[in-house]
Amino acid sequence: MTNISNQETYYETTVTYTLEREGKFYIIENVPARVCVETGERLFSPDTVERLQQIIWNNEPPKKLIQTPVYEFSPV
Repeated sequence: MTNISNQETYYETTVTYTLEREGKFYIIENVPARVCVETGERLFSPDTVERLQQIIWNNEPPKKLIQTPVYEFSPV
């Protein structure tokens, strides 16, 4: 009988967090996270989640503005 382990491996890093809320897009860089090697799932500490919410809900001024193209998906 084979023992199959469901244990996932995580590593500490920083990621870019993106969110669309009420027609606005938010990009927050250098967010501390634990990332699963196998799935890419990102886990954030409660303090990090609280800080993300503060940045977005309080409309803190961004460090920079960017332009980005928008595409519409359509079958070929």
